[in-house]
Amino acid sequence: MKMAENEERIEAEAQYSANSIQVLEGLEAVRKRPSMYIGDIGVRGLHHLVYEVVDNSIDEALAGYCTHIEVTINEDNSITVRDNGRGIPTGMHEKEHRSALEVVLTVLHAGGKFSKDSYKVSGGLHGVGVSCVNALSDYLRAEIHREGKVFVQEYSKGKPLGDVKVTGEASDTGTTITFHPDPEIFTVTTVYDYNTLAARLRELAYLNKGITLTLTDKRTKVTPDGDENASEGEYRRDVFYSKDGLKEFVEYLDAGAEKLIESPICLETDKIIPIEIALQYNTGFSEKIYSYVNNINTIEGGTHLQGFKMGLTRTLKAYAEKNGMLSKLKFDLAADDFREGLTAVVSVKVAEPQFEGQTKTKLGNGEVVSAVSQATAAALETYLEENPREAKMIVDKVILAATARHAARKAREMVQRKTVMSGAGMPGKLADCSERDPEKCELFLVEGDSAGGTAKQGRDRATQAILPLRGKILNVEKAMDHRVFESEEIRNIYTALGVTVGTEEDSKALNLSKLRYHKVIIMTDADVDGSHIATLILTFFFRYMFDLIRNGYVYLATPPLYLVKKGKEEIYCWTEAQRKEATLQLGKGSDKGVTVQRYKGLGEMSAEQLRDTTMDPTKRLLRQITIDNAAEAERTFSMLMGDDVPPRREFIERNAHYANIDA
Repeated sequence: MKMAENEERIEAEAQYSANSIQVLEGLEAVRKRPSMYIGDIGVRGLHHLVYEVVDNSIDEALAGYCTHIEVTINEDNSITVRDNGRGIPTGMHEKEHRSALEVVLTVLHAGGKFSKDSYKVSGGLHGVGVSCVNALSDYLRAEIHREGKVFVQEYSKGKPLGDVKVTGEASDTGTTITFHPDPEIFTVTTVYDYNTLAARLRELAYLNKGITLTLTDKRTKVTPDGDENASEGEYRRDVFYSKDGLKEFVEYLDAGAEKLIESPICLETDKIIPIEIALQYNTGFSEKIYSYVNNINTIEGGTHLQGFKMGLTRTLKAYAEKNGMLSKLKFDLAADDFREGLTAVVSVKVAEPQFEGQTKTKLGNGEVVSAVSQATAAALETYLEENPREAKMIVDKVILAATARHAARKAREMVQRKTVMSGAGMPGKLADCSERDPEKCELFLVEGDSAGGTAKQGRDRATQAILPLRGKILNVEKAMDHRVFESEEIRNIYTALGVTVGTEEDSKALNLSKLRYHKVIIMTDADVDGSHIATLILTFFFRYMFDLIRNGYVYLATPPLYLVKKGKEEIYCWTEAQRKEATLQLGKGSDKGVTVQRYKGLGEMSAEQLRDTTMDPTKRLLRQITIDNAAEAERTFSMLMGDDVPPRREFIERNAHYANIDA
């Protein structure tokens, strides 16, 4: 058996040569329409370039030829990705009459993924990955170690700067790609965020156990005690490696929650297709299921998610009925009840995935449904039979969820009945605007009645509405559904926005058809309480109105922290550095006669000041709330707003900026 495997492997290596690279089309289009290939040309697209190159290395690892992938952010914000795979073939491509490496890097839809002999499964299936990165970089260098030699080729904006050169000898194999994103394309920013890249590499390590991924930031040095400003010390670096894969992933996602069952239920099978699933129940109320196909996060789900949900619901229900646990229940269980408090990761590897849409967010392969459903049912049946105590706890949780759902429905109906259209009118505190076009309208959620009064005076009555919120709204992370809908402040937000719960397709989905404002701006004081209130409101939007965030309707206002004055001259400042600069500017190099007012609350400003600094669209600074990595956001909200204190403390200590407080 072992001999046969080795022969297959030698054969695959032999077949992965210059002629394995197939050509499908040209590059100019990428520079003209970059968003079509990488999603957008903002922060998300910039980071997407790195993922495309890393995905190639991961595909090499899935094929069994690579164990280490190193990602480095260089001082100039260029990126180096190095792996110890076979190295991209460099021989002459007989159809194209040039090096296979050049074909891979300059021709769209060229790669080894189209041939079943080179790769069984892969994420980068369109063959557009690394050639897109090349097209959108003002400099790219490929260094290939294979056949005992070092091959190098350099490019600019997708065009080779010369032929492939042999620059030395190599005792190892692998590919190193260094690229610098083109500032002509990425006009918003070309600065990479360490945490964003770390989150994706961590995810990849969990999804592909046994592969080591490292991330190094040459822009930042860190000493052993964590001081980032140290000139001595090592580069900031993280190593991601997972021995147990999805089991560890679920534990990581669920770190802040109270577990219902001791350890996650895991299954791994490759009968029809390779399937990996890990699931864990906690005492919370939210459902967190993340699905992946060939390491790509399918945020819209698809057939693999459908299969998992079917398998889970069917098996749990059959077990509960068989053991007479539902005999006292007076109403039917819904599918959602089985997933309350569930954290799960579903990962499938499909040889020829059919994605619905270019962005690869929804899987369409029909054969996957039954494969995942059967695998889930078989693994869960075994677990329930072998662990009757845990099984009873899970079923009790499902019954509790169903009971709460009934209570929530009644509370939700109250929210529905009091909508704008039904004549119960708006919340008494809402100061509405006169404009009726939602695209032009803004709603400010303001902390406290006094600031609400100032905001009402300073607003533009035509397009700006004000809803003051009294005190801190309910922490929805710790509350059951019906408690959320019973909260007056939350009901007021629903009513003011004009949104309701439930669409034709989904009884729990948010119905945005009558949304009255396309900008919802959270405006709180610049102190600890203000930040807490903003976090509570964001938690509510994340859990109950995620579509508002997804559509880019949620913003944070940023009132100034300081007013620097000298005589009649005054400058507003948002940061400490601006304050120092303004003090020197007004004081002509000294701080004599310059007064600094620190705004702790919105109520300290006059209506004119609030308008000029925070509300006037021509002068204000708004921060749009976006979510790049749903799993990471999920974990952060659970940790910050959940019951478990140690992870929260660790997070605060890691992210706190220590200040000298002159009390």
